[in-house]
This record gives sequence, C-alpha cells and structure tokens, in this order.
Amino acid sequence: MITVIGTGTGAPLPPDATAAVAGAALVVGARRHLAAVSEAVPEGADRIVLGALAPALDTVEEYVGKERPVVVLASGDPGFFGIVRALAERFGAGRLDVRPGVSSVAAAFARTGLTWDDAVVVSAHGRALRTAVNVCRARPKVAVLTGPGAGPAELGAALVGGPGARVLVVASALGDPDLERVERVTPAEAAARDWGDAVSVVLCLDEARAVASVPVTVAGAAAATGPARWALDEREFTHRDSMITKFEVRALALARLGPRLGDLVWDIGAGSGSVAVECARLGAAVVAVEKTPDGADRVRANAAAHGVDVRVVEGSAPDDLPALSAPGLELDEPDAVFIGGGGRELPTIVAACAGRARRTVVVAMAALDRVPAVRAALVGAGLDCDGVLLQSSRLAPLPGEVTRLAATNPVFLLWGTRPSARSEGVAL
Repeated sequence: MITVIGTGTGAPLPPDATAAVAGAALVVGARRHLAAVSEAVPEGADRIVLGALAPALDTVEEYVGKERPVVVLASGDPGFFGIVRALAERFGAGRLDVRPGVSSVAAAFARTGLTWDDAVVVSAHGRALRTAVNVCRARPKVAVLTGPGAGPAELGAALVGGPGARVLVVASALGDPDLERVERVTPAEAAARDWGDAVSVVLCLDEARAVASVPVTVAGAAAATGPARWALDEREFTHRDSMITKFEVRALALARLGPRLGDLVWDIGAGSGSVAVECARLGAAVVAVEKTPDGADRVRANAAAHGVDVRVVEGSAPDDLPALSAPGLELDEPDAVFIGGGGRELPTIVAACAGRARRTVVVAMAALDRVPAVRAALVGAGLDCDGVLLQSSRLAPLPGEVTRLAATNPVFLLWGTRPSARSEGVAL
C-alpha cells in the first residue's frame, strides 16, 4: 500500500499516521513535511523531497514493485486538488490508503468564521489564472488555491475595478504556529505587495453576501445548480420602449454563447442588459458596454434585481473596447461576445470583437442589409460562421376568450466560432 497522509495545517499527526511513517521504507513529501516527521522516519528509510512529480512517482513505483511500504506526505486533504489524483492514475485507487488532514480551504474559512459549503473553490496552481479571476468576478464567495505566478498580487491586479466590492483574505503558512498569517486586503493592496511563497489560499469575498441567507443543500450550490430558468420573459427586466432582446432570440443567443463558470462574456450595446444578466446567472463573469448613462443605470438595476454582478462600462464600441483590458493582458480577453444593434459601425464592431474573442461571437440584428458585412467580418477574423432568421408568433388573447398569434419582429442571429475552441473545456 501507499499511505497518503495529509498534514501541514496545524494538527499533529494521529498515532496511526505516525506509525505508518515509522514503518515506511520510502517517505515522500515537501521539505517542510519531511522536517515535521523527521523523528518518526526509521533509520535506513529513503526520503524524497517532492519537486518534479514524475521522477518521484517513478521511485515510488520501484518500491511498490518490491512490495516495500511507501508514505507520501501532503498538505491538508491530499484528495482535494492534491496528489491523490496523480497517485490513483498511476497506481490505482485500490492501492492507496489516504489519511486526510484539514484542507487549507477549510482552515482559511475557519479562520474567518465563515461556512464554506456555499463557496466555489478554484485552483490556479498549474492552471490558467483567468478561470480563477472570472470565478471571483462572478461569485460572492470563492477560494483560490494559488501557485507560482498566480498568487494574491496577480489575482488582485486582475480584480481591480471589477464589479462589486471584493475583499481578499490571504492565508499564509496555515498551521505554522510562528509564521501563520491571515490578512484582509483590497485587490489594489494585494496587487501592490510581494507575498512570497508561503501563501496557502486566497479567499475572495463580497462581504455583503458572504453569509448565505438560506440553508445550503448542495455544496458550492451557486456553481452546481445554476438557475432554474433562462431566456426570461421581457417583463422580468426593466427596459425602455420594448428595446430589449426578445426571449426567443435570447434563448438561441445563450445557447451559442455557452456562458459558464470561469468564462468572461462581453455584452456590447447592452441596452437593458438582459443578455448580460442571463450570462451572469449562468455563472459567467460579464462586462456590459452601454453608451447612454440611463442605459448603463438600467443594466445595473437589472443586475441588482437578479442578484448578479455585472461590470458596466459607459462607452461606445469600437472606440472604447481597448479600455476593457490592459494592453496584452490576456486575462481580460472575452471567451464570448454578444453584440446587439444595427448601426453603420456594426461590421467594424464585430471585426474588433471577433479578433479578441477566444471562443465565439454572437450578433443580433434586424436589418437585412447588415448581414453580409457582419458575416464577412466574422469569417475575416478566422471564425466559422453560421446563422438563422428568427421569426416567432406568440399566443395573444382576443375578446371572447379566444387566442390569436401575434408576430414578433424578425431578427437575424449570426454567430462565429473559433475552430480551435470547439473542444476546449474549463478546468476548475
């Protein structure tokens, strides 16, 4: 058997774990883990300081092949974004004896006095930071497991100016009686500091919503369950003179945008913000661009009414699109873009967005004359283009308790998909 022992968040090893170390022929772990159990390691046992994973696994395989006992030390709960996955893939889950400790996430929330059954946990250790950033933008309670180049400074820099008020709780050296620190900072304060390499986890909190108002029945429920409905009726949004994307159009637009947790979506020419709000309800981080002040206020009001965070930018496309991200900052490049409207600059706006979208661009327009130029802009940006003309008739009452069909205005919906993005997934 390979005994996998979780340690490193303050609690001493239980007697059975200490006995496993005492009987090991090989002990593998980080330098601090090995130092913590040095007195229990038997004389003659080999030790490996865990660095590159592949060579360590090769050595473990040699000992397993000789039926010699191996102990692997890990931080917290090794089955939670930990080494258990790699060991199970290599040796099979049946060969593992896992003794979990308290995870860094559980310890960090405990230090803040908060529950974490309603928190979303995302790892930026060896993974794309943009996913963690977008989850923090979209959700009120997030724990981020950090890594080199993806720590509090980088996370804070990406969150400066984002929607809602966020505080970062930076937990370092959890469990160390001398070095442990838990600090509350703003994203700007986090971005301005060098945090070293002792950070265990970062909590990103909207403190006004950090305590769940109702009992939670599914862990991480905000991420796991999603909304009960989408393509909401127009009456569920504040809008001006019926200037809103109709729910039939919105339903197909959402299907082609595919907003999901970890994504960043732009809604250009947001109007009422109905598409922006629905994308946020489905888990995405959203930036809504609206040129009129009253329109921007309307988007904010609709987002607040539906309990989601939407970053609203008052500006005009394409002139103000560069301001949505720092030059060369890939974190702020959108995964998907929705463009509504049909002005003269629509093809230019589409071209600008299509050049930056990582996955897809969806365009809704009423004017037939705009379709060829928009299609050319999508294709010219290297996207595979498709589209439909949507025409629908709704049931409407007539006197005498009878019903007629009331036609809505036809709308062209075009979408472009980047070929390389068809098989991409989100690694949380």
